[in-house]
Order: sequence, then C-alpha cells, then structure tokens
Amino acid sequence: MLIDKARIRELIPHTGAMCLLDTVIAWDDDSIQCVTDTHRDSANPLRRRGRLPAVVAFEYGAQAAAVHGGLRASAAGESAAPGYLAALRNACWFVSELDENAAPLEVTAHRLLGEAAHCIYAIQISSAGQLLAEARITIVPQTHGKSP
Repeated sequence: MLIDKARIRELIPHTGAMCLLDTVIAWDDDSIQCVTDTHRDSANPLRRRGRLPAVVAFEYGAQAAAVHGGLRASAAGESAAPGYLAALRNACWFVSELDENAAPLEVTAHRLLGEAAHCIYAIQISSAGQLLAEARITIVPQTHGKSP
C-alpha cells in the first residue's frame, strides 16, 4: 500500500518544501523504501546557487528513517517520540549533485539497531539503479525542553 505525501507530513515535523519525500512504496518493521522527485524542484530549500549538492542526500535518508519510526509507532497505536540526527557515519556520495538525475530518487532506510527514537539506520539513495549516496545514521531522543 502506497503512502502519500500528506500522510508523510503527518509523521514527521518537516513542513512545506522541507518535506522531501513524495511516496512510501514499501515498508516493514525493519526497513522503508521511498521515492521522490523533489531533487529536481527549483524550489527545493536545500539548493545552493541553483544546484542540489549530493551531501543533502543524507537529509533524504534521515527523513526516510523518521517516516519509518512514525509508521512503526502508528502501527503500535502510539505516537513517535521526537528524535534528532545525532551522528552520520561512513558517509559516501558517488555524484556531485543530486539534481543531475532525471529519474526519481529511491531512498531506503534499514533499521540496524534500536527502538523508537534511539536507533541506527543504514541509508541508501539511488536513482535509476545507480547508487548516489550511502551512510549510517544515529537517531537519539530529543530531551524535553532542550534543542540538539
């Protein structure tokens, strides 16, 4: 069952154009697969000098992990605890810019360890079968009343 952008916006705190994912095409307890065309949108808020650098691929992956956490919590009849990206490890990108890809981005996040807002994900961003970026991210709970 596809999950549309409206539902994605309900699951993560990102609003407006900062919600980068368009559709969840598959998910289970351990992973999520999303697609998006926002990398080609001239109004993408992460553009710099009219281009979308590949390093922002990690924000796409982090949003996929956040959506996954929201879906898991919702399936358990709960709300996802607020969390934030605390670490980016083994980050590699294989292109200089994301917007050079005409095909949609395929964004996957696989939960390696943890529960709720304290977990580690392996993320991959691809387009038309070509790996564009990959990393491991750590999500930790947001402490009430304190910002990261």
